[in-house]
Amino acid sequence: MSIRSDHDSKSMATTDSKLQPGGRVGIRKIIGKHKIDEEPLYTEEHLTSLLGNLKKKEGRKIIDAALRDHFEAEALKPYQAELIKMQAHLEKTGRKAIVLFDGRDASGKGGTIRRVTRYMNEKHYRAVALGKPNDQQRTELHMKRYIEQFPHAGEIVLFDRSWYNRAMVEPVMNFCTPRQYREFLRRVNEYEDSFVSDKKTTLIKLYFSVSKKEQEMRFNRRLNDPLRQWKLSEVDLQAQELWDEFTEMKYRLLKKTHTKKNPWYVIRSDDKQKARLETMKVILRRIPYRGRTRSLDMRPNSKVILSGDQEIARMDRERKKLGRFHS
Repeated sequence: MSIRSDHDSKSMATTDSKLQPGGRVGIRKIIGKHKIDEEPLYTEEHLTSLLGNLKKKEGRKIIDAALRDHFEAEALKPYQAELIKMQAHLEKTGRKAIVLFDGRDASGKGGTIRRVTRYMNEKHYRAVALGKPNDQQRTELHMKRYIEQFPHAGEIVLFDRSWYNRAMVEPVMNFCTPRQYREFLRRVNEYEDSFVSDKKTTLIKLYFSVSKKEQEMRFNRRLNDPLRQWKLSEVDLQAQELWDEFTEMKYRLLKKTHTKKNPWYVIRSDDKQKARLETMKVILRRIPYRGRTRSLDMRPNSKVILSGDQEIARMDRERKKLGRFHS
């Protein structure tokens, strides 16, 4: 299934120029330049000093960054309001939704989940991020611990990494055997068909695709930020070295598990704002609900989102031209 955008180039260029990534890093640098001796940065005294000594150019940069952050947050709110309507419709009709957030490390999955669920009714959604299986779970069917987290009637469950760990991280890191990997790929489509066979469950599969350069930048930020260091994992530390191996697994995953009934959507996530917006649009388009705001633009941005078959075709062209996958 192809995804097409009706935006003309002029309209897209205007939108892109307005909603560039936020500038909080720039603000922090300016604040750091005005540090008072060894005093903490964020005090009332420091703020007073900063306001009195800011250069005109620095002030403009701060205003620009703050406005961009504000505009980006406000741009999401109409779609977040639609997600509340969608959630209420699921509750009223007893329908269920499962949304998979898969992809490389540092591709923006967790941040997107937080934006999607920010204003939702906490009683009727769950964000699930399963850790490593315990000894007992290792002896059970791989899918079992995920199925145990499936939504009840009227609920939406969002998986921050899903059963597709078995097709990406586990084979690359030797956390599963080649036989387990092959068996998973052989059976996963049948499992997913059974999940939606009740005609009341919607399964949405999202693959977040980040560039190698951007992933490295995000890893470095995690490494140097005490608030983000906990995000660095064993896999993170090897992700750059194993980039090509993960790319090959991505290709195989899409080739085998992108189906008409349960397709993949590939989100280019170097620009987090655009990735979050397109994710909300996909969810809202895939899950039918009453009360939809017809004036809200739900057209996909073809520069950010591709269907699984489009990504496969792109990767095929890339390999034919370069002799290997590049991204």
